[in-house]
Amino acid sequence: MITFSINLDADTAAAKLTEAAQAVPMGVLAHLNGQANCAKKGITVPADQVLEILRPDFAIRVWQAHKPAGIDIPLRIHLYDAGGKTVVNYRTAAEVFAPYASPALDAIAGDIDPIFTRILAALDPYKEN
Repeated sequence: MITFSINLDADTAAAKLTEAAQAVPMGVLAHLNGQANCAKKGITVPADQVLEILRPDFAIRVWQAHKPAGIDIPLRIHLYDAGGKTVVNYRTAAEVFAPYASPALDAIAGDIDPIFTRILAALDPYKEN
């Protein structure tokens, strides 16, 4: 799993990642905003957001390679607050698909992972040491 802290709030980080995903291009299929949803119920919680990202052509390839792997797409980037810092977590496609032991999925991961590296690079200027 790729994990790092950044000096941006989760909302700003999510916006930067969404912009980067659209630029590569990848689709942001869902933006699950935990703190916004809790706020609607009058509950205050620390930042907790998930971006679900993929493109239809990759989804089709995954389904064709190994239908059960469909449960693991789209891929997710998790942003959350930990002690006043925003943490970013991402499981690479190689990690996600590894349990299936499928050479076809390994090849798809080889195509997807460099794209996600480019998406996550949008946060490089904000990484904390």
